[in-house]
Parts: sequence; C-alpha cells; structure tokens
Amino acid sequence: MGFNTSLSGISAANADLNVTANNIANVNTVGFKESRAEFADVLNSTGYGLRNNAMGSGVRLTNVAQQFSQGNIDQTGRSLDLAIEGEGFFTLNMNGTRVYSRAGNFQPDKNGYVTNPQGARLQVYSPSADGTRFDGALADLRLLSSDSPPRPTSRLELAFTLPANTKEPTIKPFDPASSNSYNFSSGGITVFDSLGVGHVQTSYFVKTATPNEWEVYNFVDGVPVNNGSVPADPDATPPLPAVIGAPTRLEFSESGALVSPTDGKINLGTFTPSTGAGQLTMNLDISGSTQYGEKFNQYNTGQDGYASGKLNEINISEKGVVYARYSNGVDVALGQVALTNFNNPQGLLGEGNNLWSETYASGTPRTGAPDSSDLGQIQAGSLEASTVDLTQQLVNMITAQRNFQANAQMLSTQDQITQTVINIR
Repeated sequence: MGFNTSLSGISAANADLNVTANNIANVNTVGFKESRAEFADVLNSTGYGLRNNAMGSGVRLTNVAQQFSQGNIDQTGRSLDLAIEGEGFFTLNMNGTRVYSRAGNFQPDKNGYVTNPQGARLQVYSPSADGTRFDGALADLRLLSSDSPPRPTSRLELAFTLPANTKEPTIKPFDPASSNSYNFSSGGITVFDSLGVGHVQTSYFVKTATPNEWEVYNFVDGVPVNNGSVPADPDATPPLPAVIGAPTRLEFSESGALVSPTDGKINLGTFTPSTGAGQLTMNLDISGSTQYGEKFNQYNTGQDGYASGKLNEINISEKGVVYARYSNGVDVALGQVALTNFNNPQGLLGEGNNLWSETYASGTPRTGAPDSSDLGQIQAGSLEASTVDLTQQLVNMITAQRNFQANAQMLSTQDQITQTVINIR
C-alpha cells in the first residue's frame, strides 16, 4: 500500500509540474488564463466500512482549473486589436460552431470578414437600417470594401450679422459682376450634387431704402437660383443672358432679430448641374441671423451633402460599436461586438488556440452588448496579456519539484523496507 501512496504523490507532483510548465510556456500568449492543479486525498475504508482507523491511500488529481482573472491591458494602436476590460468572452463562429475567446487579435481575411488567427469569425449584432440600434441577429463582422456613396445637398445653413447703418448700393439694378450693386456677399458654401461633385453657393445682400430691410440673391456656380430666375442660354440665337428672378426679402425687428421670412428658410428652387447629375432642390436656413450696428459677419455655415469617400479607418467604441470612417466624414455603423458570459466559466472546455466551448458544467451562454449587465467594456487598439505571473509560477515549480523528490524518496524508503523484510532469515 505504501508503494501506491508514494506513486500517487509522484503522479500528483508530475501533474502539478506539467500545469506549471504549461503556464510558463504561455506567459506571452494573448488572452491566456493560467491554470491550477487541484488535488484531493484518497481514503480507504476498512473491511467493515469503518474509517476510524483507516489510513490515507495517497492523493489524486481532481481538476485542472483555469483562473479567469483580468489580465493587463496592453496598448498596441492597431484598430482591430480588442481587449475586454471586465467579464465576458468574444463570440466567434468557427465553421458554424459557436466558440469563445478572450484573445482579441483579429484581422480581416481575403473576403473582408474579421477573424482570429485560426479563421473563426467575430460575431456582432447587426445594425438597424438607420444604424442607430443593434438588436438584430448575430452575424459575421465584415468590413466594407466599397467607397461611401455621395449624398446630394438638400439643406444649407448660413447665419450672419448685417450692419444696421448700411446705405443702399450706388449702382442699380443688382449685378453679381459689379461689387457696387450689392453691399455684402457670403464667403460661399460648397454643396454637392448626386455624383458627389462640389458646387459653390453664394448669397449677395442688397440694402433697400426701407429701414431694417434687405434683399438677398442666391447663386450656385454663378447661376441664379432664386424663384423666377432663368439661367443663361449661350446656344440660343441670339444668346440669352441670365435673368435674375425676384430676390428674397429680409426684414429685421427694431431689436435686430430676423422676422421675415418667418420660418427663417429660403427656398432656393432648383439647380441643374452641368456634370450630368440630377437637379438639386435646396433650402437655405438663415434662422439666427441678425442686424446690428456693426460690421458684416458670417458664421455657422453648413450643409447636409457630401462627396464620395474612401475608407480611412475602423473605429470601435467602448460599447463595441464598429464604425467604418470615410474620407468624406461619414461614419457607417457595421455592427456591435457581441460578448458572452457564463455562470461557471471554469466549466468551459478548452479547445486550444485560445478558444473555449460551452459545456453542461459551464451553464447556458448569456450573450449581450458590451458594457451591459455583467459584461465588460471593449478597449480597441489593445490586447489582454496573459494572466501568468512568472515569479509565482517559478515558485510553484520549485514546490512541485520538492514534492516530487520527497515522494520519490518515500518510494525509495519503502523499497529499502521491503528489501529488509526479504532479507530476514
């Protein structure tokens, strides 16, 4: 019986050494969780089922438990390197099978799918049509390879301050080619047609004889766009010049606030680009503009169109929302990273390659969005380091080695006792 007891001790010490060696070997493995060998004593009962005088029969390995503690977060600066700060696992699709990982070293494959080094695809919640909600089914994250399409301008914003003490222009009627026929002009706002080509919208302000009253003429690429305007026709016989339609009348209160147009909006009518793009129908929002006794000032310009854009970068928020950012300033939501947690992570089955799979012991997986419930946040441009403490593992190695030596010595002692008994005459 003593031989078996010593052999069980040697076997346990060897298992402890193997676990320690595996920990040390993975000290630099991304997302690795160190393991711990757990043991229990073996106790035999007597022939009558009594244990009062029973002696122990050694030790046995009961479990190799992975320790799912938080690893250090190391900055890498690479957009598809992801770390989980808190609980949860990345949810991956490995050839139709759901697997889980803490290693976030992802990269796109040849088809644009975001995968781990073994080809398992990162799972995300699909975005809604407007990209504001992520409550759809899980799907493989795929990066867009196409350009961002252009968007034609439909709304412009222009806020300005007109000097209240301005006199009427010296030349009439208004002519954009003559600076003496108008008082001020806007700096120009670039608008975009349906092909993404830019055009410049300019407003010309003309003071009238009536106090607190102005007229504004609007042009795009030198073509009048006020209601009633007729663009030039150089191909006519004889060529016809542009006919400038009625301007928009601006009225201000005695305190300088804009009172007309009452809604603060000017209908610019339609503009037909020479690029072959569709007609532009635009409104100019001038609400917030004022008339004060100071110099002309233009501010708060903007419009809602943009040109086509090239993909600049992928950005992932703490809540796991994946954005494709384009050179035209457009952000497109591609999905939200799905994290999964378990009641008993130690019950997961290690599959190798930094992957785990669900088991009965782990419990049912709970999948959700990052930074919700018991799920951690996503740190983009970072990786979670191995949880192995090399110093502690070296101490464990020495301890296991001493245990191995002690049990081997006990085995040698048992052998000597046996030899002594054999040699009794």
